Amino acid sequence: MVKETALSLTGEQTAEEPVVSFDRGAAVIISVVETLSGNPGVYRMMNREGDVLYVGKARNLKRRVANYTSYGNLSNRIRRMVSETASMEVVTTHTEVEALLLESNLIKKLEPRYNVLLRDDKSFPHILLTGDHPFPQITKHRGARSQAGDYFGPFAAAGAVNSTIIALQRAFLLRNCSDAIFSARTRPCLQYQIKRCSAPCVDRISAEDYRALVDQTKSFLSGHSREVQDDLVAKMQAASDEMDFEQAAKFRDRIRALTAIQAHQEIHIEGVGDADIIALHQAGGQTCIQVFFFRGGTNFGNRAYFPAHDKTLATDEILAAFLGQFYADKQPSPLLLLSEEPAEAELLSEALSVRAGRKVQLHAPKRGDKRAVLEHALTNAREALGRRLAESSSQRRLLEGVQALFELAEVPERIEVYDNSHIQGTNALGGMIVAGLEGFTKTAYRKFNIKGDIAPGDDYAMMREVLTRRFGRQIKEDPERSGSGWPDLVMIDGGEQQLKVAIEVLEELDLSDLAVVSIAKGPDRDAGREKFFLPGKAPFQLEPKDPVLYFLQRLRDEAHRFAIGSHRARRQNAMSRSELDEVPGIGAARRKALLLHFGSVKAIKRAGLADLEKVPGISSSVAQKVYGFFHHD
Repeated sequence: MVKETALSLTGEQTAEEPVVSFDRGAAVIISVVETLSGNPGVYRMMNREGDVLYVGKARNLKRRVANYTSYGNLSNRIRRMVSETASMEVVTTHTEVEALLLESNLIKKLEPRYNVLLRDDKSFPHILLTGDHPFPQITKHRGARSQAGDYFGPFAAAGAVNSTIIALQRAFLLRNCSDAIFSARTRPCLQYQIKRCSAPCVDRISAEDYRALVDQTKSFLSGHSREVQDDLVAKMQAASDEMDFEQAAKFRDRIRALTAIQAHQEIHIEGVGDADIIALHQAGGQTCIQVFFFRGGTNFGNRAYFPAHDKTLATDEILAAFLGQFYADKQPSPLLLLSEEPAEAELLSEALSVRAGRKVQLHAPKRGDKRAVLEHALTNAREALGRRLAESSSQRRLLEGVQALFELAEVPERIEVYDNSHIQGTNALGGMIVAGLEGFTKTAYRKFNIKGDIAPGDDYAMMREVLTRRFGRQIKEDPERSGSGWPDLVMIDGGEQQLKVAIEVLEELDLSDLAVVSIAKGPDRDAGREKFFLPGKAPFQLEPKDPVLYFLQRLRDEAHRFAIGSHRARRQNAMSRSELDEVPGIGAARRKALLLHFGSVKAIKRAGLADLEKVPGISSSVAQKVYGFFHHD
């Protein structure tokens, strides 16, 4: 258990002292060390603004934290961290395993700048066979496992799940429709016509036979593919021997579908059911970690990660930090095959076992089939990192070109591009995209639903609102402008008037030192003839084949794509709102009950009061409200 009380000590800053220095940071740490015990726990180092610099765990808190006060034994990176430390928080735990689990969770949540950081905001999709219906549905699932049923995965990408589900439908003829559609069917749908479903909705298959198909699917996804395939082959042969060639052809098609799934497996591990293959490759001060997922002996795909870390950090420490954060919100497989042994491997194995509720083994094989699989994963990691380094080099050259073009003081590491979207003023919103040394930073994208009293189609007023809200909030969050959320260049999709609006907003917010430029489309929206507007300078164009022009076009087009996509989603959401949403006292559950009972809003509007009262969950008073809403004068 984690002890609920936490210790927080802060060093006072006087006007005469420098803002940061090693001696000052060490003094803060020494004052904390004097209060610490030798228990396990987690400590957080914070700067003057309260931002967490580093999260660490220790078997012995007093001994571990005291190490930060010895200047000669620290790397330059740690010395900088100590210099910035103005306060610390400490939480004690009962065991070092608990400390490691807490450390991983806090690093993933707080993203301290001096820790190894895994920026992974995507959950992995699974295949779900629902368990709350007589005829289970096969579907793709993300997120918490709140629905009853059997989950298979994780899959590295949504595309892999989609293609696998289609193949499984062909092989086992399971339905993929929702329960509501299932209950409303009166004849087979297109899925039945193209031989992807057995049409249990209209009794084309018995519950017993459908359950047998479900059991075969579970068996196949659990690693017993050979047994399932052998059984289908035997049935096909038996049908053929009985001259039932139509039935034999159906079994043949199902066998082909299963073979198609298995044919997409690039690598295999003999004798291994569930395992995660994790390989680390380092070059140019950057690291790529490839993760392959094997479940039931089947390769469910792979994904590359590029954790942020100090260039001097050892690979075993990077791997250990990655594993802790990667599995902070994911279920580890029973076996992790690693390209090298991570730091504190035994402790990490114990912590992951606690998290999984079963034994998790870490193994770094040196030879044999398992090592061959790791070599394959290492090749993928090496190639992925090579592509990233090449892209980064190219990206930096382009950013240097932007610096020269717009006469910026430094190479821009954060460019923000703004665009608006609306249709005749309706559902208006603004979009902001961010790009830098690593390409597009999609986690930093923002959309702004226009809230002000603005005339329909007034692009200038919309741009004013977007920029005012964006930078007004940034000033509140970081008045000292010491954080990383400030752009080196603001780019507006528009002409001279849009630039004028942007300059006025920035001047009003006392941010006139921010570099701003607008990019106007050429005549007839001709790409390559864009015109650029800068404050105090005449508009100019670039040569059509200039790579910097192409780069800026990409930024502008991405902002346009993001704004249009966000606007379309908002418009569709508005269109999909049901008239039932306007009925007082009708929430999601009652709305669903009415729709399931009547099938459509139109049918609900035609229903009599007595019909409404028959709906499960709809009381007489609620039925009166619904009836009155649709039949008032």
